[in-house]
Order: sequence, then C-alpha cells, then structure tokens
Amino acid sequence: MRIKFNRYSIACFLMIGLATSSCTKSFEEVNTDPDALTEVPPTNILANVLRNTGESFGGDVDGYGTFAGYIVKIQYMDYMGGLVPTNNTFGNRWAACYYNNTQLQELMKLTDASPDGFKNIRFVSRIWQNYMWSYLTDGWRNVPYSEALKGAEDKGNILKAAYDKQEDIYPKILQDLKTIADEMAAGLGTDELGAGDFIYEGDMEKWQKFCNSLRLRLAMRISGVSPALAKSTIEEIAGNSTKYPVLETNAENCYLKYPGAAPYYEPWYNNGIVGKRIDNFGMADIFIDHLLETEDPRIAKVANKTSDGVYRGYQNGAKSGPTPLTSISFIGDKYMNDPVGFTPFYKSSETFYILAEAAMLGYNVKMTAQQAYEKAVRISMEDNQIAEADVVKYLAGKGKWNNTKERIYWDMWVALFKNNFEAWTLYRRTGIPSTNYPSLNSIYGKAHNDQPFRLPYPNNEYLYNAENVNIEAAKLKDFVWGEQMWWDKRTGKF
Repeated sequence: MRIKFNRYSIACFLMIGLATSSCTKSFEEVNTDPDALTEVPPTNILANVLRNTGESFGGDVDGYGTFAGYIVKIQYMDYMGGLVPTNNTFGNRWAACYYNNTQLQELMKLTDASPDGFKNIRFVSRIWQNYMWSYLTDGWRNVPYSEALKGAEDKGNILKAAYDKQEDIYPKILQDLKTIADEMAAGLGTDELGAGDFIYEGDMEKWQKFCNSLRLRLAMRISGVSPALAKSTIEEIAGNSTKYPVLETNAENCYLKYPGAAPYYEPWYNNGIVGKRIDNFGMADIFIDHLLETEDPRIAKVANKTSDGVYRGYQNGAKSGPTPLTSISFIGDKYMNDPVGFTPFYKSSETFYILAEAAMLGYNVKMTAQQAYEKAVRISMEDNQIAEADVVKYLAGKGKWNNTKERIYWDMWVALFKNNFEAWTLYRRTGIPSTNYPSLNSIYGKAHNDQPFRLPYPNNEYLYNAENVNIEAAKLKDFVWGEQMWWDKRTGKF
C-alpha cells in the first residue's frame, strides 16, 4: 500500500515544538500548551523534507526540460530572460536544498542521544543530505558547503558562509556516501521509518540500494576529471553486489508519488491540467526528431500526437508560437495527465547505462557494455509500458548496440525524460544531445552558443553574502555562462 500524505498529515509534519522561555516558572507554565508537541517526531521531519524536495524540484517542466532539449514553450515564448539572480524559481530550489539539509540536521540532533534506536532514519537522512549537496553543486558548481548550516550559535555562528570548490565537494560527498554504505552493509537498524517515508515505505534495502546507486551516478560524472576515484568507486560497487546492492528494477525506482487529490496533485499535472497551462508546453524539435529517426517506441509515452495525427516538435525560442498550438505535440499523458504521477529522483535504468559506460572505459563491472546497455534499454522500455515485440524490434533496429558511448548517451537521454535535471547534466557532461541549442531569439543575441552551464545564484546571496558570492560571480558571464562545471570538459561552448 502506498503511503499518502494529506492536508492533515502535512500540517502535522510542519508543526514545530513550542519550547517557550520565560522569566518565571509560573509564566512558563501558564503559556505552555499541554497538547503541543515539545519535539517533532523524526518521521515527520523526514516527511516534510521528501515532500518539499518533490514539490520544489518536481514542478520543473520547461526550465531544466528546455536545457535538456526535451520541452519548449509554444505560447509564451522562451527568450532566456529569466536567467538572472532572483529568489524565485531557481532561487527557491537553492533555498529548498539548504532548508532540507537544515531540517535533516535537526533530525540528527533529535536522535543523537539514541543513535542505535534511530539507526535507519539516520541512514536515510544522511543519504538525502548528500543527495541535496549533489543537487546544489551540480546546479550552481561552487556553493557554501563546509561552512554551511553553521549559522546557529552552537554551530559556529557563521552567517556568511564561504564557497567551496566543486572539485573539493565531490570527493567529500562520495566519501560520506561510502561511509554510509559500509555502515548499512554492516547491519541495518530495527527502527521503522514510519509514515514519513513517502518513497520506499520503510523498505531499508531499497534505501541501501539508492545510496550505492547515487554513488555510481556521482562517480561516473567525474570519470573525465577524477578517473581514479571514479574507477575505484564503480568497481567497488559492481564487484560486491551483496555488500553494495544497487537499484536494478522499476519496482525500486526512487520515485515520489502523490495523493492525487486536491491540493496534493503531482506537480506537472497541477501545472498543466489543473492550472490549464498544458498548451504552453510543446515537445522540442530535436527530441521528437530523434525519436522518429530512431523509431523509438517510447515516443508514444513521452509525447501526444498533434491535432493532425502526427508527432511534431517545435523550435526553442521561435519568434512566435505555432498556429494552432495543437499542431505541436504536447507532453504525453503518462507524464503530464496523471494526478498521482511521480517525481523521479533516480530511475533504475540509469544504473545500467552507467555500468555500460564504465565497461566502455575498461572498468571491471562484471558485465559487458552491450549487456548493460540492453538491460538499461529494457528497464526503460518497461517503465514506459512498451510491448516486448517493440522492444525486440528497437534493439535489433535503430537502437541496436554499436559499441559506442554515444549510443549509450543518446538512449540514456531518452530514458531520463522527466528527470530533467539529470538529463541536463548528462548533456553538460557528454554533449549529447549534440543537436541541442539555446533559444533562437535569446535576449543575449549571439553572445552564447549553448544552453546555460549552471543556474544563477539567488538574489539573497548578493544581498546577504555579497563578499563570498561576488568571488564566484567574477567567473561568470551573464550569470549562467562563463566557468563550466568541473566535470564539464566540452570545448567551444560559450
């Protein structure tokens, strides 16, 4: 049975303890509500963090979706005018990452006195903290890390945190995840995660697999800049599946699902169907063209046919929208028109695309690149409810293994649809899709020939942490170009 959250549980999850201080004991007694919680249950904090992550990052349709080459605006055209410091949109996601990690830090503090009694929920909290750190650094590159979350007096009273380099953050995240993985391998706890685990409903073995899968993702990401760490991490995991299990089936996908009733709809459904903005989002020309060219059966799931019965994409940043709007394919019903839906944090197919690339790099992963690639494709096809006959046809036809990393990247790009942030990251690391391009009528003219390299730092950083953020801003051009990610070694992009 899937756990559901509603307005009552959310209100409870957001409740904070009332620990009032006063000058006299009698004043404290008079002003203390005997029915109020003095401490928030750890499961409630976990619930709040997972919900906030899904709602903060799962609502993106065009932003990362456009950066990745999937989705374009077809009614209110996208000319890249919103890529500036703000506390909305991307600024909200920056704030959400730090908020979530502050909440998880509080969870750890609440359970410090009995770590063995809260062993499992502490594992999950630490894993999710590292997921948040990875999201931050992959979105903004250099970010406050070592001095972050230390604003409280007992933490150091650091209100203006310095920025850490991405190349310093990555090894620390990977080391922390390895420590967690080793501790989980030594023995899981006996505590139940409670109703707050909206993703795996208390299944700690799946959380253990997510931990190691996240290690795979991050290790492969730095394979071009830190090959020794990437190789040792991936071979360690692939070489001992008992100690380091990974996500391998769609039943294990790290997906957050929603109640499917007002006001807790899946974000894309809430935006497109409830908000009646479905006709502002069209499929990108490069995505539809690729799916048609490769005869990929997943096209029927990621896109809907046009009013004249075909699949057709549209240019990113065209001067005006199509007439009629329905002459362009909208986002497929599986991904847009489902009130329960899902926000994907990790698709199990990703595991095998990573292992396929690792095999191509000469890593010992206990399977060939072809075996891993074909397994990845099958898992993705199954996740999209594609018939077996169509899968066989694809793997024997345009999707056939050809012993190149490009074949892995192109198929992985298709498979990652809706996990748009990861698809944008794949593009920045590999250059696939090679057909990707920025808005044709960008407000920056010809100053930039690529999608954004990063996200703009929020305006609050410029207001309250100016000295530190300005060091980073000096490396940027128009806020989102300039210095590329540490792991982005593409050339000729500006």
